[in-house]
Amino acid sequence: MKKKFVLIVLFILPLVVYMFFATGVNSFIKLPVLTKTIADINQDWQTLDGKKSTFNGKITILGFPGDSLFQKRGSFFLLNQKIYNRNHEFKDFQMVFIAPDGTQGQAKEILFRLQKITDTSRYHFVFASKDDINKYFQNLKLQGKLDQNSGTNTVYIIDKERNIRGRKGKSVQGEEEYREGYDFSSSSELHNEMTDDVKIILAEYRLALKKNSANRKI
Repeated sequence: MKKKFVLIVLFILPLVVYMFFATGVNSFIKLPVLTKTIADINQDWQTLDGKKSTFNGKITILGFPGDSLFQKRGSFFLLNQKIYNRNHEFKDFQMVFIAPDGTQGQAKEILFRLQKITDTSRYHFVFASKDDINKYFQNLKLQGKLDQNSGTNTVYIIDKERNIRGRKGKSVQGEEEYREGYDFSSSSELHNEMTDDVKIILAEYRLALKKNSANRKI
């Protein structure tokens, strides 16, 4: 019992205090699960590098840019600066974009431009037919919809167990809140809400690693 108390004081209490005061934007201590265990990436879908992609064991930022990737290059730059650059050194962090077949050239151009300012090794572009993308998105059971180009400006946080995480229910301040994704064309939304929520997800896994390490030492 004493050992458990020590673990709580050393690891859990500091996390709670930090997440409550760190940004003042999101007052959820743990991001709720919005959709549990979504389907993994179809292994028959093509990728730019020929390697298979998966959500398993990864903290993923998932996007559906549609067939106008290059027109959204400014949004990719914002997402890179506000989210990717701050977190890509976490070994299990990745970006995955599911885009329509035929947009491979646009994806290569986006990566070429990003490579000038960052390490893009944790970027993954996956390509499928629009019908397959639309069917896959419907199974995510979200309120948002894809547009006629099978795209959206919203990106989503997927945890290591393939759960979509966001804000749902009452915060610790007693306010009703719901958020399933983040507009990656909005600098303020990325800087505030999404930055805060990604911090919480990463803190969860860092805490789990510390607890596992401490338990092995006891």
